[in-house]
Amino acid sequence: MPKIKPDSVDQTEKSFDKLDMAILRLLMQDSRKTLNEIGAEVGLSSTACWTRIKRLESEGVIRRYTVDVNPARLGYRDSVIVQLTLESHTDETLYEFGRILATIPEVMEAYLVSGDYDYYIRLAVRDTRDYERLLRERLYKIPGIRHSKSHFVLRTMKEASLAPV
Repeated sequence: MPKIKPDSVDQTEKSFDKLDMAILRLLMQDSRKTLNEIGAEVGLSSTACWTRIKRLESEGVIRRYTVDVNPARLGYRDSVIVQLTLESHTDETLYEFGRILATIPEVMEAYLVSGDYDYYIRLAVRDTRDYERLLRERLYKIPGIRHSKSHFVLRTMKEASLAPV
């Protein structure tokens, strides 16, 4: 069974100039902008923009291009934060838990954390019945869960990616 590598963290801080940051801000606002549009906004040729974007991709700053879907428009009107503790903390248990968790489409985010709980998990659900179904049919079928505590999100105050400064 292949091991999933954690995000590698480059211990050497890379320096990025104002143009790099401006390009990142523009791509985060709309990653479908053309190289000509980006270049015009930051004062570079499209070739110079392309070179910088390719470097940002190869250095792992830009990880992927994606679509930001509104879960509520697809019927997932509620979010639930689940704090969860496992029975065991062996490498195999953590790996297997993470592997199974990754197969559950309603899991939006999952973090292995320090403190009283082992994981914080954010779920997208349609309503309380959907959440109860998800618990019974998916989450609680994962072996090794000792304890969980759930919190329905009442209002999202901020949701964002790290914006370059």
